[in-house]
Amino acid sequence: MNARAASRREFLAGTALAAAGAHLRSGAAEGPRKAHIAISLDLEMARNFPRWEDTQWDYEKGNLDAATKRYALEAARRVKARGGVIHFFLVGRALEQENVDWLKELLAAGHRIGNHTYDHVHMKATRPAEVQFRFQRAPWLIEGRTVPQIVRENIALCTEAMKSRLGAAPAGFRTPGGFSNGLEDSPHLQRMLLDLGFKWCSGKYPTHPNSRPGEEPGASVLDGIVKAQAAAQPSRYSSGLVEIPMAPISDIGAFRNGRWKLEWFLKAIRLAVEWCIAERALFDFLGHPACLSAMDPEFRAIDLMCDLAQRAGDRAAIVDLDAVASRVAP
Repeated sequence: MNARAASRREFLAGTALAAAGAHLRSGAAEGPRKAHIAISLDLEMARNFPRWEDTQWDYEKGNLDAATKRYALEAARRVKARGGVIHFFLVGRALEQENVDWLKELLAAGHRIGNHTYDHVHMKATRPAEVQFRFQRAPWLIEGRTVPQIVRENIALCTEAMKSRLGAAPAGFRTPGGFSNGLEDSPHLQRMLLDLGFKWCSGKYPTHPNSRPGEEPGASVLDGIVKAQAAAQPSRYSSGLVEIPMAPISDIGAFRNGRWKLEWFLKAIRLAVEWCIAERALFDFLGHPACLSAMDPEFRAIDLMCDLAQRAGDRAAIVDLDAVASRVAP
């Protein structure tokens, strides 16, 4: 009876931890479980930035401008100086630009660069014309292909471009855009990514509240963003593919959808990170240098996350997403 009771207590304890999002393994060699703070930046151009009227980027996602590159390099330098690394996700078409030395510099410094597809395609599109704005303008590029064929080719093309121009295979995969249920409803996409050699993806962005455009987020919005962190914890699909969600609120969600001021964004980030540290959970910051270079030119969000991790001492660590994936229980 005592053995069975102890076994049941162990089972219930494990179930409670899983329900709370405490999915990270700990062991004698690793020491106490730490919160993971991941700073991930998507290397793509973004509509409405740096000017609100900028919409051409929908067709030129990989045509990275000088400000975006400078921001990525300086953010990487700052995080590296604090003992961490940044996990970047690259739209492969950027590798068509003349000079890619800045990307090689990121890799040489120990930062990670993952696959973000070649053209920033919509992986759950139902019709070829929905896959990317570029293909609406130039349909001959995808003529005769189904959506799954287009998506697979676009992911594989980014991988080949990275190997050719950077001499490095991608470190993981992030879906363009996030889905509230990740790839749970798309087992064919899970299999596709596994077939292409990826062990993990970052495709889930939990639903969360936002304020009306230009309105300061109140307590209910901020509380909702903090509560959404529990749904932004890593897990494993039945296919075996690991999911590493993006944490609310992203810079795009704040500055485009909510038209927030920087101080409001920083407050939301601080509250969310503090929750994750207290719960020894994951906070996977989703940012875009193309947006942040215009809205946060002094790197205050980047510095804030580094400060919070440093103050937490041995309770938190800034990590890349490969480290997160390696600790998701099989």
